[in-house]
Amino acid sequence: MLRSLGADDERFKTLRFRAGLNLLVADRTHRSADTDSRNGAGKSSMVELLHYLLGANTQKKSLWSHEALANHRFRLVMDWPGQSEPITIERRPASSKVYLQPDVSRRADTGLFGEQFAAEITLKDWQWTIARDLYRVPSPESPVSGRTLTSFAIRRVDAGGFLNPTSTFSGQSPHEAMICLSYLFGLDVGLAIEYRTLSQQDATRRKLVEAAKDPVWGKIVGRSAELRGEISAVEQRITELRRQIEQFQVVPGYEDLRREADALDRQIRELRDLDEVERHNLQQMRRATTDAAEPDDHYLEQAFQQLNVVLGGEVRHRFDEVRAFHQTVVRNREKQLREETDRVERRLAEREREREGLGQRLASLLQTLNEGGALDALTSLQSVLAREQATLEALRNRFQAAQTLEASRREIESRRLALESVMADDLDDRSEITSDASRLFNIFARQLYGPSHNPYLTFEARKQRLDIEAKIDADGSRGIHNMVIFCFDLTTAVIAHRNGRGPDFLVHDSHLYDGVDERQIAAALQLAADVMRDEGMQYIVTMNSDDLRKAEDKGFDSSPYVIEPLLTDQLDGGLFGFRF
Repeated sequence: MLRSLGADDERFKTLRFRAGLNLLVADRTHRSADTDSRNGAGKSSMVELLHYLLGANTQKKSLWSHEALANHRFRLVMDWPGQSEPITIERRPASSKVYLQPDVSRRADTGLFGEQFAAEITLKDWQWTIARDLYRVPSPESPVSGRTLTSFAIRRVDAGGFLNPTSTFSGQSPHEAMICLSYLFGLDVGLAIEYRTLSQQDATRRKLVEAAKDPVWGKIVGRSAELRGEISAVEQRITELRRQIEQFQVVPGYEDLRREADALDRQIRELRDLDEVERHNLQQMRRATTDAAEPDDHYLEQAFQQLNVVLGGEVRHRFDEVRAFHQTVVRNREKQLREETDRVERRLAEREREREGLGQRLASLLQTLNEGGALDALTSLQSVLAREQATLEALRNRFQAAQTLEASRREIESRRLALESVMADDLDDRSEITSDASRLFNIFARQLYGPSHNPYLTFEARKQRLDIEAKIDADGSRGIHNMVIFCFDLTTAVIAHRNGRGPDFLVHDSHLYDGVDERQIAAALQLAADVMRDEGMQYIVTMNSDDLRKAEDKGFDSSPYVIEPLLTDQLDGGLFGFRF
């Protein structure tokens, strides 16, 4: 049980709690004007402060981020399982540590003989200590959150704690809430976790399906039909590369042989160019040989005869000498042309033989180069093969992911149906637990609204999740909705405490009673007092004095339950003793 709530600032109103019902009342003073409000009296701040001391994380723009509270040291004294004396918990907003007296965290650095001295521990260690000792969570790796469990015992209005009976803050995942409620009621937590797993997988699947439609993100996964074609093409390339590598022969000195082949090719081309020139010269020489003939001079005598000129002997002698000279010149030219023609033909024949030898060597080199290659060429082929194999592996992984994605909807649907069946069977096996919870809720609700209504608390296995529904068959007003939360929290707290899975206290803010008829307020407070007494538990509730008077007018005696001091709407009358 909670014993006291205080601070190191003397202005703070120290609250002392006791077993059973505790009413923290905010009153309007005779000095209050009509415009004064009790919203600043500190009722909700008391709830926030309890959460803070019981392991809440500090958030930006929260109460604890205010500079006026940064150096204050707040203190909670409470009973603790396994301790004969109450323990003290202290926290200061300016520090991330939690002070415990004694140290109940049971850390590894506890004293040699297990002494529990005062110590400052981390917030994470304190959160685990609460989950382990107050809720008996088996291990720090458990999916059951101690902080969420505490939120069912102490609801916060600012977090949206009064929006739904089965959730403790707005935006809470229904699966996370069901995991914690399954634990508190004693149901199979593993099945609730499986529901959450399937929900997460389905959410991921939906995102991937949407992403696959995007032209860019679709390349990450793709469609199985397209990927199947890509895989076939890459497999064909890999087969061809493997065949080339298997037939590949490494030629020693490959580059030297290639350079020699290039030199031979150039030499053969040069010889062909020379042959072309000399064949042209040979053709010219042969034509010149044919044209080289002795000049015919008989036409001269005919010409002189026609002129009636008789050539003398001296003239004829000179003609004979000239004729002999020309004949000698012609014969010499013919001889030179024949000799040069013979030389050219010999050179052409020699180059033909040389070209033939060079061609045979070049053919041999080309055959060698064609049948094999250099070692770096083989290495390059192997590198290309490795890249193609990596591409194939990536495509296969994408193909498998695409197939899984395309089949995941059916698989998830099938698993959900199977899980629904298993959960239904488990609820049948645990019918004693669910019946006890339903019976308690029914009893509590009927005490508020009488036997004419039909309140119920149901546990039903559905395809999406375990569904826990609490309802009072009435007009659905805000006041009745809040009383559904009241009865549900009372039921959950009693069952969890009876089975050692929850603490012995329950805390509600006055907002729970907004819109509630005064008869139900009186009945709820009396019910809480009776249940807490019978169960050995503690119920702390904040309340405005005028709402309490309405309940008193309906016969509720508040005098045994109101705790000191009363909070007021004056500047120094609030919980902190000052406004900020």
